[in-house]
Amino acid sequence: MSSWNDFESAEPEFAALVRRVLDHSVGKVLATLRADGAPRVSGIEIEFADGELTFGSMPGARKGADLLRDPRFALHSAPAEQAGDPPGMGDGDVKLAGRAVATGPLDGPVTGDAFRADLREVVWTGLNDARDRLVIRWWRPGQGMRRVERE
Repeated sequence: MSSWNDFESAEPEFAALVRRVLDHSVGKVLATLRADGAPRVSGIEIEFADGELTFGSMPGARKGADLLRDPRFALHSAPAEQAGDPPGMGDGDVKLAGRAVATGPLDGPVTGDAFRADLREVVWTGLNDARDRLVIRWWRPGQGMRRVERE
């Protein structure tokens, strides 16, 4: 597992693309695991702080309880263009997977639990420059970058 900073240090260009999509995307969805093992999805906001990708959960929220019991998560960020951005701005969507590490109470006016992402995988899916092929790029700690194109 790796912090956001580790990912950014290992693959700065790819990390910049992923962050641009995350920053421009209006819709982000966090998937957690319920106590019975079924998936749960929740809308979420994220922040980058001190080299970490962070997020929170309000008091009593099920996603926080899920993560405290089983820290595995997946995060999906919809393509920025679907969020009303001009074409070419943040093309593609992003999927992250890993473990949520509890870091204590949220700082600031909102109470709840704070988490940082310990990344197992970062995936970007979009179009090539000619916009005629699907491109999937992914990074895993210790394995580096991979890329495939499909018609």
